[in-house]
Amino acid sequence: MEPMGYHPGFANSFFAVMIGYLANLAVPRLGEVLKCTILAKYEKVPAEKLVGTIVAERAFDVISLGIVFLLAFTLQFEIVGEYGKQLFQELFQTKGGNFSYTKLIVIGLIILAFLLALKFWFKQFAHLKLVILFKKILHGIWEGLSSVNKLKNKGLFLFYSIGIWLLYIIGTWVGLSATVGTEHLGIADALSALAFASIGMIVTPGGIGAYAFFMAKVLEKSEVPFELGFANGTLQWFAQFLIVLIVGIICVLALPVYNKRNIHESNQ
Repeated sequence: MEPMGYHPGFANSFFAVMIGYLANLAVPRLGEVLKCTILAKYEKVPAEKLVGTIVAERAFDVISLGIVFLLAFTLQFEIVGEYGKQLFQELFQTKGGNFSYTKLIVIGLIILAFLLALKFWFKQFAHLKLVILFKKILHGIWEGLSSVNKLKNKGLFLFYSIGIWLLYIIGTWVGLSATVGTEHLGIADALSALAFASIGMIVTPGGIGAYAFFMAKVLEKSEVPFELGFANGTLQWFAQFLIVLIVGIICVLALPVYNKRNIHESNQ
């Protein structure tokens, strides 16, 4: 946000992030909305510009996850390749088990039709307040995305991002070491497990059920029984859930108290 001229405080930024994580456990993407709302209210940052930075953040997350998948694919070609192929076939196969090109074409046409309809709507109804507001939001999003190119400390941003994902990988490996039957698995296995388990975080609110399921399915390829893999995945998910729940609730309680004190101090 600094490239756009905004300098939100560390405390409110931390509160906003953790409250966002807490909200995402209940409703997907609600956390992003709350994060924008909190920083707009307490740090006076325009919400539409915050949306842009969050989109940029998510875009970088997708790129990072793609790199994790690429590393997992390189280190465990047979395991990751086989499971990825299995998932793709299940998504586009018919009831008879054959690959359905019809499904693939239909999904592609739906996406194309949506984009064309959006373009037509923008041109035909450019005078409407709703369209003007939407364009303003899109402009804010673009400004947020382009702010990545204006980062003062690109090296530090990259260092922190790599550090976060390294901790994710190490955390998954430590989690695998916690149960009998998975303790022999190495960093490469943890990388593959994390990559596919991350899909589960997108599929369901907070990854409930799906996180453990995807982890168990990929661990099956490493000859770990599904039940054991699912139990380990559930254990790892619950550890994350508990941290987010406890810290998130503390932040919900601390946010108004902290800002009330700041207002009081500024008035003195």
